[in-house]
Amino acid sequence: MTVAPNRAVPSRVPGDDRITAVTTRVVRAPYRRPFEISSGTSTELVSLVVEIETAGGARGIGETSPMTAYTGETLAGVNAAIQEHLAPALVGRDPLDRAGAHLAMDAALRGQHVAKAGADIALHDLAGRLAGWPVHALLGGRVRDRVPIAWVVGLGTLDEMAAEAAEYAARGFRHIKVKGGHDPERDLELVRAVRAALPAGAELCLDANEGYDTTTALPTLAKMADAGLSLLEQPLPHWDIAGLARLRERLDVRVMVDESMRSVPDALEIVRRGAADVINIKILKVGGLHRALQVAAIAEAAGLAVKIGSMPELGVATLAALHLAAALPGATVPADLVGPLLVREEPLAPTAFAVADGWVRVPTVPGLGHDL
Repeated sequence: MTVAPNRAVPSRVPGDDRITAVTTRVVRAPYRRPFEISSGTSTELVSLVVEIETAGGARGIGETSPMTAYTGETLAGVNAAIQEHLAPALVGRDPLDRAGAHLAMDAALRGQHVAKAGADIALHDLAGRLAGWPVHALLGGRVRDRVPIAWVVGLGTLDEMAAEAAEYAARGFRHIKVKGGHDPERDLELVRAVRAALPAGAELCLDANEGYDTTTALPTLAKMADAGLSLLEQPLPHWDIAGLARLRERLDVRVMVDESMRSVPDALEIVRRGAADVINIKILKVGGLHRALQVAAIAEAAGLAVKIGSMPELGVATLAALHLAAALPGATVPADLVGPLLVREEPLAPTAFAVADGWVRVPTVPGLGHDL
């Protein structure tokens, strides 16, 4: 597939160009080492690239990555949702009407946020190219020109995980997230081992991926806080909002929701129940940048911090997350934008993620700034 390079397009009147095609293709990139979380292990990062084309020849590129062990969705299912339902809903529409596009997609197919996110990202890339603006300008502007990112350590032995955390802290990553969730007592030893390996100024987050039980985990979690844990991510099943609220009241550590945060109504419920200090916004999980902005507005109104997360994805979707993190004042927790760094070779945006030093500079070219 040949895709036009990022470039400004002469000004247009809204409505004078229409979407003519929505196409997809699969891209695979092997992980440097298998990426393991409590719900499963992946040996390669598999993404679906989504291209939207207009009658005038303009193109926008999106990406979505259904990590089946995490979302329960499959690549074939997401592709079918786009080709059989979302593409017909988008063809003929004004490519700049992103709110209207979401209404049309929602009318055509309930749910399927991961599929809708791929189209949404492509529409934002397309709108940026048509306007001659970087995507962060479409999201409200840029409050930071480079975004701090966390390093995410997948499951392994205690020694392996502590060594990887120390290595990336030395490279400049000041926020380290380690995966846990199988056993709270083992995770307590992990927190102690990693904390001892990190410099004093580095933050430590533990992501339990829903692995704990509210009736048994509290004493061990309290010990983790005493051992220097800075942030606790999704310790309980996604449905246990009441349990998360109780843990938050009793722990001297910030609690972040991830799996519990799947939609705009979820954000309202989390705020209403006092279940989190931080909301992890994953663009693919909530349905794209348009919906992510709505979630961020709820978090801001409630005084909650935001982390921009990753499932993870390759370069196009990660760039979308980067632009979002640059545009949100409340995105104060370093973002999990490491998908392109976890694979052996980044195929979609190698230029943007060529340097891994704890920060990523925000592109200023029209659109997302990928290399397609």
